[in-house]
Amino acid sequence: MRTSTSPSADARETRVEPFNYTRLELARRRRGLTKGALAEAAEISARNLTAYEKHEYEPNEETIAGLAAAVGFPSEFFFGPDLDEPTKEGASFRAMTRMPARVREQALSSGALAFALSDWIESRFGLPEPHVPEFEGLEPEVAADAVREAWGLGEKRIGNMVHLLEAHGIRVFSLVEESTKVDAFSQWRGATPYVFLNTTKSAERSRMDAAHELGHLVLHGHGGPQGREAEHEAQAFGSAFLMPAGSVRAKAPRNGRFDQLVRAKYKWKVSVANLAYRMNKLGMLTDWQYRSVFVELNRRGGRDKEPNPPGVEPLPREQSQVLEKVFRALRKDDVSKALIARDLAIPLADLNDSVFGLVMTPLEGGAGGPVRPDSPPPIPRHLRVL
Repeated sequence: MRTSTSPSADARETRVEPFNYTRLELARRRRGLTKGALAEAAEISARNLTAYEKHEYEPNEETIAGLAAAVGFPSEFFFGPDLDEPTKEGASFRAMTRMPARVREQALSSGALAFALSDWIESRFGLPEPHVPEFEGLEPEVAADAVREAWGLGEKRIGNMVHLLEAHGIRVFSLVEESTKVDAFSQWRGATPYVFLNTTKSAERSRMDAAHELGHLVLHGHGGPQGREAEHEAQAFGSAFLMPAGSVRAKAPRNGRFDQLVRAKYKWKVSVANLAYRMNKLGMLTDWQYRSVFVELNRRGGRDKEPNPPGVEPLPREQSQVLEKVFRALRKDDVSKALIARDLAIPLADLNDSVFGLVMTPLEGGAGGPVRPDSPPPIPRHLRVL
């Protein structure tokens, strides 16, 4: 047992909490460490580490300090309640068979920290209520049109996918992983949907990832997607959602010339590859023309180097409207990200990873000076997303 002081509580108020072995395991997986690697870094035996993670007995203070230093988490992190975490079964990971277990576990444990941040925010701010239609069993094209109708979009171009998801109550957080195998994933958490995006990709590909994950939420419900067929359905949904059939048929070039596709992609803010895919599915590009697009893409450096017309700037990355408003409001109350991280007992770098690329706010520090550890929690307020 250990007595600790909550960073946001009065210094005279203490609480007694046991060492939480599930948090030790989560921190280890977040860092992509095996038990052997963590034991060596913390200078303890692998047998002792296994005993701690199985809750057979608790480590002493010196061992806790060594474990904390090895995983880069504050010691206080190990003394909180269990953290909710995305499940492997419910998360919409692509290429599961090719994804190393270590990478998957890093992403899931990152999601757990994002859940904790989300709960912290929602305890202080009123966020939009979820409004995500569920159409399990419906054809992806039909479902995409139905969601557009439910959200009053018609065939309008979607200006910002992140803003659109947030406006309908979807919580959006980022993934910053070493492996490009983690494009994005989504999951229902009770009645609240979450989408996690790899924000290091091009703006065009990130928009499609967001639409793809919306497809999982709409088509595959709370049970989570299953298998390659579910991935094909989500991709078909995302393509139809971003590029309605009527709009593409009316505005896309007919002859399939690569330079024309590069210019036309801006009408829907998608990648050349995604536009070619949609046009092929709609019968506007022959299979030969479709393959030719990818031959040219590969010649120019592959999909990771999205082509743009000469003199045209790349599309800017989409950012979060909700998180931007939250952090702006907190800065006015002198509540910095560093203070939030301290309140959650997580490293500031991990908090920043959850919002990387989604906000323009400074990485740490308040609006008017240094972090104040005795700052009171901000007054709850309601955020309105336009």
